[in-house]
Amino acid sequence: MFKYAIVKTPASTLTAGITASPELGAPDYAKALEQHQTYIRALEACGVGVTVLDPDENFPDSCFIEDVAVCTRAFAMVTRPGARSRMGEQEDTAAVLSGFYDHIEQITAPGTLEGGDVMMVKDHYYIGLSDRTNREGAAQLIAALSAHGMDGSMVEMSDMLHLKTGLSYLEENILLAAGEFKNKKEFRSFDMIEIPEEESYAANCIRVNDYVIVPEWFPKTRKLIEDAGLKTMAVDTSEFRKLDGGLSCLSLRF
Repeated sequence: MFKYAIVKTPASTLTAGITASPELGAPDYAKALEQHQTYIRALEACGVGVTVLDPDENFPDSCFIEDVAVCTRAFAMVTRPGARSRMGEQEDTAAVLSGFYDHIEQITAPGTLEGGDVMMVKDHYYIGLSDRTNREGAAQLIAALSAHGMDGSMVEMSDMLHLKTGLSYLEENILLAAGEFKNKKEFRSFDMIEIPEEESYAANCIRVNDYVIVPEWFPKTRKLIEDAGLKTMAVDTSEFRKLDGGLSCLSLRF
């Protein structure tokens, strides 16, 4: 069960954020703020207390707070983002997390790690090796997990931005998967829900206590999740999608 979530208000510089999908257009800042408020209300409806951080105008992508920390049951790991423009985003995160955790770890150079590449399944953590997360960063996280009685493994990637761009663990051994992850040997033991290619964006959902929060406008994926016996709640993230962001990216949950 999650008790807490931390979110960061989008900065007005959001429109200058990183994107691999310029064809979707620039995000509408006012609309992004509205969607962010709806997202917060959805988290609260799932029973978590939400801490809202002020925007940081120096970092256009800083609302995607999941990437700058990994929260476990025993410690928080402050990451070292692999995107040059996001380097430094993580510096004030340790202070915030110290209000919740006694143990704060940190990824150090030459390691890079972004939280979007880390998927928790109970006490095991799958870590995607992407353009943002390298082997050294993954190895540092695995060493910290081991020291606290947990473990992790690395997952080779070729197509997705982050591991959780195409994967979401929904508890009860249910795994939502899209694209390259449908046939990965690491995930054969899960009860996999395969997302249709045209709805691949919806593979990034979040299970928050009794609900799965899903992106709005993806009815096939929502039905597949509900057919698996899970309750859903939809939130529109259209403006964050324009910057390659999804539901998990917008919060730290622990």
